[in-house]
Amino acid sequence: MIKAISGAGYLLRGLALLPKKGIFPYVIVPMVINVLLFGLALILAIGQVGGLIDWTLQQLPSWLQWLNWLMWPLLMLTALILVFFLVALLANIIAAPFNTLLAEAVERHLTGKSQPTESFNWRGALKEAPKAIGNELIKIGYFAKFAIPLGILFLIPGLNLFAPILWFIFSAWMLALEYCDYHLGNHCINFSQQRTLLGKERLLTLGFGAASTLATITPIINLIAMPASVAGSTAMLVEKRVLGREG
Repeated sequence: MIKAISGAGYLLRGLALLPKKGIFPYVIVPMVINVLLFGLALILAIGQVGGLIDWTLQQLPSWLQWLNWLMWPLLMLTALILVFFLVALLANIIAAPFNTLLAEAVERHLTGKSQPTESFNWRGALKEAPKAIGNELIKIGYFAKFAIPLGILFLIPGLNLFAPILWFIFSAWMLALEYCDYHLGNHCINFSQQRTLLGKERLLTLGFGAASTLATITPIINLIAMPASVAGSTAMLVEKRVLGREG
């Protein structure tokens, strides 16, 4: 439990790193992408989610109708997690080259291995784009493999009581993988190796992922959740020396 709390704290650590010298120039583009996509998602979701939840509850058998009072808030939370999670995935695909550079800048700041770059390097971002976007597509394939059966659980009476909890845990794991990938990918560790490495620190990883998930579904805070999560995951991996445990 202590490790989970420690992992969650790294989201705040990442937030504190964003305005630092040598880091902030790399925050601007991911933040703008986040603001635009989350704003659009919020506009589209207003008035749609409530109706979908009402329809879902109508599908419950009559002997479970008394659970509506419990299921409505759980389904609303799950819907928010799903919508904002999918938006976060899309934002990360678009911002992947910039997030890679942000993770690199945070690592430089924390380790002092090289002089931080003061201005944003568009040429470097474009150079990283094909590799970074390719990594995002691999993660989407991994996400779909588990998201589809979890989604089916919502349609099975009785089992759908547990679906929101399982979805939150899965979202925490997936977002942790998403944001840790930028630092680990910079060290040429592929996605399969990343899952093994982070699995050795599962509580730490899930604690960070849970905090990132909550930030992603919280209005206003979700506008800076992506760069804060990139910076926080990098700080976690560097300061907890997770990378050094590989092999």
